[in-house]
Amino acid sequence: MEAVTGNAAQMPVTANLADFDPGSGNRLERLIFNHRAWVMLACLMLSAVLALQFRGLMLGASFERMLPQSHPYIQNYLKNRAELRGLGDSVRIVVENPSGDLFDKGFLEQFAKINDEVFLLPGVDRAWMKSIWTPVVRWTEVTEEGFVGGPVMPARFDGTPKAIDELRLNIGRAGVVGSLVADDFRSGTIVVPLLPQSAESAQKGGYKEFWDGLKRIRSEHEGPGSTGTGARIYVTGFAALVGTLIDGLNKVMWFFVAAALVVAAILLSFTRCIRSTALVLTCSLIAVVWQLGVIALFGQVLDPFSILVPFLVFAIGVSHGAQKMNGVMQDIGRGTHRLVAARYTFRRLFLPGLTALLADAVGFAVLMVIDIPAIRDLALGASLGVGMLILTNLILLPVLLSYVGVSQTAALRSLREDAAEVDGRRLGRLWIAIEKFTQLRFAAVAISGALVMGVVGLVVSRDVQIGDLEAGAPELRADSRYNRDNAYITSHYGVSSDVFAVMVKTAPDQCSTRETLIEADRLSWALAQVPGVQRTVSLADTVRSYVVGSFEGNPKWMTVDVDQRILDTQISNALNWSSEYLNSACSMLPVLAYLSDHKAETLNRVTEVARQFAAEHDTQGRQFLLAAGNAGVEAATNIVVRDANARMLLYVYAAVILLCAVTFRTWRAVVVAVLPLVLTSVLAEALMVKLGIGLKVATLPVVALGVGIGVDYALYLLSIQLAQQREGLTLLEAYRRAIAFTGKVVGLVGITLAAGVVTWAWSPIKFQADMGIMLTFMFLWNMIGALILIPALSHFLLPRVGSSSKARASDPPVLEARACPAATEAMS
Repeated sequence: MEAVTGNAAQMPVTANLADFDPGSGNRLERLIFNHRAWVMLACLMLSAVLALQFRGLMLGASFERMLPQSHPYIQNYLKNRAELRGLGDSVRIVVENPSGDLFDKGFLEQFAKINDEVFLLPGVDRAWMKSIWTPVVRWTEVTEEGFVGGPVMPARFDGTPKAIDELRLNIGRAGVVGSLVADDFRSGTIVVPLLPQSAESAQKGGYKEFWDGLKRIRSEHEGPGSTGTGARIYVTGFAALVGTLIDGLNKVMWFFVAAALVVAAILLSFTRCIRSTALVLTCSLIAVVWQLGVIALFGQVLDPFSILVPFLVFAIGVSHGAQKMNGVMQDIGRGTHRLVAARYTFRRLFLPGLTALLADAVGFAVLMVIDIPAIRDLALGASLGVGMLILTNLILLPVLLSYVGVSQTAALRSLREDAAEVDGRRLGRLWIAIEKFTQLRFAAVAISGALVMGVVGLVVSRDVQIGDLEAGAPELRADSRYNRDNAYITSHYGVSSDVFAVMVKTAPDQCSTRETLIEADRLSWALAQVPGVQRTVSLADTVRSYVVGSFEGNPKWMTVDVDQRILDTQISNALNWSSEYLNSACSMLPVLAYLSDHKAETLNRVTEVARQFAAEHDTQGRQFLLAAGNAGVEAATNIVVRDANARMLLYVYAAVILLCAVTFRTWRAVVVAVLPLVLTSVLAEALMVKLGIGLKVATLPVVALGVGIGVDYALYLLSIQLAQQREGLTLLEAYRRAIAFTGKVVGLVGITLAAGVVTWAWSPIKFQADMGIMLTFMFLWNMIGALILIPALSHFLLPRVGSSSKARASDPPVLEARACPAATEAMS
C-alpha cells in the first residue's frame, strides 16, 4: 500500500475526475477500480448462482456429528454400536390416559395404534423397540414345573375384563413398573431406538422425517377432537430435542429481522445518509447469501448451533462496512469526486481492514480444535462467512460507493463535526473524561480496578462447570414443551432416560463365565453406590433370577451359581429370548446405570468410578470399556469440551498476539492491546457461573469469538495513538487525537455488534439466549475496556514512542487529522 506520513497524509482534493490519474495506486486498486463494471457483474452473477442453491439448504442435525469422534469412549461406543441396540440414539414416548389408568379398553386400543404408527416411522430400529405392545417385552414366572413365561401383552388380547386382568398380572410378573409402565399405572412408555444415520440421511435433514411423523401422531391422537380417548403424549430424546430446536428456528428468523432493523437504525443515526446505509446493509447481506449458498452447494446442513453464524457475519459486516463508508464520506465532504474518494478509502483501509477481518476469522477458526464435527462445521461456515466479507465489504462496497457516493449534506456535516472534535472544542464530556486515563492518578485507579475485577472474576470463574447444570434440556427454556415432558416422565417413572453403559468385552462365548459375571456384578454394585444413580442392571441380574427360578424360587439361591453348566443353560435361555444384556456372540455384555439426571457433577462421579474400576479390573481376556448410552456419550463430550477450552483460548490468544505484533511492531503495544481482552475473558466465565451456564458444545465458542472480534477495538485506537506518538505528540495529545478520530467508530462498532446479538436474549431457544447475553457482554465490555485500559496501560508502557526523526520506514503510517480523517480508521 502507498505510504502515508506526516502532513503528506493529505490526499489531493480531486473534484474533477479528469484530473485524477487512473493509473495511480497499487496493482490491486487499479485492477479493481479500472474494471468496476466487471467486478459488479462478477458479484451479481455469483450472488445469483449461490442464491439458487438455497433450494438445497436444509435445517437438521445428526447424532453422530455431535460426538467427539476421536475420544476413546466414543470410539469404543462406535466399534460396538451394532451390539448395543437401544443404548445410543433413542427416543422415549410416554402415552398417558388423562381420564383414567392404563387398564382401560379404549385407551389400550389407542396406545396400540400409536405404538404401530411409531413402529412404521422412518429411522426406527424396529427390532429393539419396546413397549407393552411389543413381543420382546416378556414376563417370567417360576412354578413347580419350572419356568413359564410369554409376552406381556396376551396373544389374543380383546379388551375384555378377563384379558385386562391378565395384562395387569403380566405387567406385575414382568417387573416393568417404573420403566415401561408408570408407577401410578396411568401411562405406558414406548422406547424407540433409532438407526445410525447415513450420510445421505444427514444431508436430507437428519431427524426431520422422524420428527415430522411424530408431530403428526401427536396431532392425531392428543387432546380434544383426537381419535380414541384423547391421550397425552410426552417425548424425550436427542431426536425430539433437535426437532424442537428446529421448530424454534422458525421464530428465531424474526430475530434476524429485528437485529437488522436495530443495526440499520444505529448506522443511519451515525451516517445520516440513507443511500450509503442501504449499501452497507446490502453488502453485509450479500456476504450472508454467499455463505449460505456455499454451505448448500457442498451439501452441508444448518443445525441449531450453526444457524447463529449468519447473524454474527451480518453484524460484523455492518460494523466493518461502516468504516469504509465513513472514509468515502470524509473525502466527499472535502470536495473529492466519489470515484476518487472510493479509491482513496480503498488505498488507505484495505490492508488494515483485511488484518482486522483475519483477527475476526481467528476467533472462529480456533473452534476447529474441538473434535466434534458439528462444531467444526460451525467454524468452517463462520470462517467462510468472514472470507465473504473480505470480498463484499473491502472490495464490492467501495466499488458501489464509487458509483453512488454519499449524501453531500451528510458528508459536510460529518466533516464539520470531526474537524471540531480534532480542535478539542466538541470532544464532549465523555471523551474528556476518557482521555484523563492517560494521567498517572486515573491510570492507577483504572488498572487497580481492573486487577480487583480480574482477581474476583478469576476466583468466581473457577466454579464454571463443564456440561449441563440443570435437569432436562438446558438448550431450551424450563417451560418449553420438551422440558415439561421430561419433568413428567422423571416424576412418574422409576428410571430415567439417562443411561450410562460400561461395555464388558471378552472373547467369543466367554461372557458367560462365572468370573466375568461376577466382575460385571461388582461393577454394577460399585456404580449403584454413586449418588445420582437410580438403579443398575446387567446380565448377572438376569442369570441370578434364572438360578433362583431353577431352585423353586428359593431366595437363598439368588446368586451367580458356581456350576458353569448351570450358568451356560441360563445364558442360552437369555440368548433365545433376545436379551439386551449380551450380544449374540456372547463376547460383550453391558452394565447399565440409570441416572437421576445428566448434570455435569453426576456424570463426573459415575465416570470416575467406572474409570477406576476398569483400571483395576481389566485383564488380557476381559476389558471394561467406557462408555455407551446417552449419558456415556455426554460424559465423553464434556471431557472433550473441558480439554478443548484451554487449548482453544491458547490458540486464539496466540493468533491475536501475532497479529498485534505484526501490526504494532512493539511488544509493549501488544501487552496494552491484549490485557483488556484477558480481563473480559475472565469476567465472561465468571458471568457464566452467576447465570448458571455450563461450558458445553453450545456455549464453548462464545469466549473465543469475544476475543477474536474484540481485538478490533485495540487495533482502532492503538494504531492511531502510536502513529501520533511517533510524530512527536505526547501521550495525552496522541490519545486525544485517537479518540477524536476513532472514538465514535469504536463506540459504533461495539454498539452495532451488541445490537446484532442482544435480541437473542428473547429467543425461545435458551442456549441462543445465553449466547446473546454473553456476546453482548463481551462486545460491550471489550469496547469499554479498550477505551479505558489502553490509555491507562499506555501511561506505564507507552509513555513515549519516538519522534518522526527516529521513525522507521516500517512503522505504521502516521495520520494527519484534518488532512485525512478517514485514514484514522486503521484496522477497521
